[in-house]
Amino acid sequence: MARARSDSPLLFEILERPDFSIERKAIAEGLWPVAGMDEAGRGPLAGPVVAAAVVLDPDNIPDGLDDSKRLTLAQREAVFETILARAQAVSMASISAEGIDDTNILRASLEAMRRALCGLSLEPKLALADGRDVPPGLPCAGRALVKGDQRSQSIAAASIVAKVMRDRMMTGCGQCHIHYGFEVHMGYATARHRSAIASHGPLHRLHRVSFAPFRKDSVASED
Repeated sequence: MARARSDSPLLFEILERPDFSIERKAIAEGLWPVAGMDEAGRGPLAGPVVAAAVVLDPDNIPDGLDDSKRLTLAQREAVFETILARAQAVSMASISAEGIDDTNILRASLEAMRRALCGLSLEPKLALADGRDVPPGLPCAGRALVKGDQRSQSIAAASIVAKVMRDRMMTGCGQCHIHYGFEVHMGYATARHRSAIASHGPLHRLHRVSFAPFRKDSVASED
């Protein structure tokens, strides 16, 4: 599909869309169910990292599956509901900011994906993970796919579920901590978020104090 670049109506770029070819090859090899795994929230200063695992129905794949970052909020919400209605199995898991601080964001992300996979109502024979790493301790074979959310529809579905669920969690945090604007920036290091931290301090159990600009000995607010 061709999409006009925002900087010039005369230039076009081809965006690779995920498909089901990797999954169908696995099916042909006797590796079914196949689960896609992805996470949301590796980069923010606050909130959990959230992972999802999804087993799609090969005969009823939702339209509009793509890397969640390439979809609008409205598109993500619509496809999210379709995934829940049509997928054979969906599972989610999260690691809190404290859990991230106790290990590191990579380990926490991989562990969240492992937990999501283990929570599926179906036992997969193959797990496809977005990125360069296969989470350790999976109960089945695993394969890492760089830019997997742009190559595999199962991973794309997981990326959407993880993103929507994390955004909803951060919106709830924004309602509880009105000075920080979590419902707007979702915990990322925007100017508004950094200004709120400077004015009100980091929030206990919500900000990742192992991340810059925090330190492990930071005094956290109880707001």
